[in-house]
Amino acid sequence: MKVNMFLEKLIPAENRYREIEQLMTLPEVTTDGKKYTALVKEYNGLTPIVEKFREYKAAEKALRDSAEMRDDSTLDRELRDLAEEEYAEYSELLKKLESELKILLIPKDPNDSRNVVVEIRAGAGGEEAALFAADLFRMYSMFSTKERLNLELVNVNDTELGGYKEITFNVIGEGAYSRFKFESGVHRVQRIPVTESNGRIQTSTVTVAVLPEAEDVEVEVNSADLKFESCKSSGAGGQHINKTESAVRLTHKPTGIVIECDQERSQLQNKEKALRILYTKLYDMKQKEQNDAIASARKTQVGSGDRSEKIRTYNYPQSRITDHRINKTIYTFEAFLNGDIGGLVDELIAFDTAERLRGDGE
Repeated sequence: MKVNMFLEKLIPAENRYREIEQLMTLPEVTTDGKKYTALVKEYNGLTPIVEKFREYKAAEKALRDSAEMRDDSTLDRELRDLAEEEYAEYSELLKKLESELKILLIPKDPNDSRNVVVEIRAGAGGEEAALFAADLFRMYSMFSTKERLNLELVNVNDTELGGYKEITFNVIGEGAYSRFKFESGVHRVQRIPVTESNGRIQTSTVTVAVLPEAEDVEVEVNSADLKFESCKSSGAGGQHINKTESAVRLTHKPTGIVIECDQERSQLQNKEKALRILYTKLYDMKQKEQNDAIASARKTQVGSGDRSEKIRTYNYPQSRITDHRINKTIYTFEAFLNGDIGGLVDELIAFDTAERLRGDGE
């Protein structure tokens, strides 16, 4: 990407930035909450780009000024040498700012700021897979706390030994999807199961799906296509037994999607949660259809979100965790399982950004 291409993209962005500043002072805008909120959101999105562009323009001007002084034969040698040093410094600064602008110009994932619905399901491995599903849920619960995000249970299908055949929960807070989206895929665990008497290492799998929560206005749902039923909680009981009377099963007839919610004490609350999950699943289907329809869409390995893709291995005997997408092995095993996964999340985001940046340059 050449500098003049920056200018082509950034001059209109700066003009729009100034326009929004003017619009947000108009009475007809300040009194219209919806319009004002939309403008603030657009303004905040443009701010880092415009500020960096202004830094770039200031550095570019300083570079020209130092070049003029360096080449001015009427100045003494000492001033020209100083101008030469400044020229070299501003040249390096421009390269740095150019790289930063490239990253800022990469289109943002429009879902990054959304809440998420996370579904964890035990895969191959029977009871051992269910126990590991519980370990992953604990890890994500602690990670949510560290990220100052709120976690809200939707549905739990537990086992007698304390594992989960399936568990669904919401993660609520600004940027939740950006922090969880790379967890989608197959998580593989290698360890000696508590149910194994002869000490053999077993390999089990758990699938994780991370869906950006949808607003009800983004998908159309006909009430005639919905079927609500009262049902009993599908878990082993325990802490959920007092909620079985209010459990709800929602079926979306056109797609066959079935959602169960059993974590609230009232049937109405479970019904509302089930509808939120349905909107999210339909939004996810809609997005996939749109992405599949765009032949030129690039699908990077780290950001594919393919739920059949093995993304990570947790090896208990060797106390190591390997993320296969970036070939990263972590030995802070216990801390990671206690929710200290933010460092890896940052590396996955950086890798994905670099891949998309490289794609833009191809």
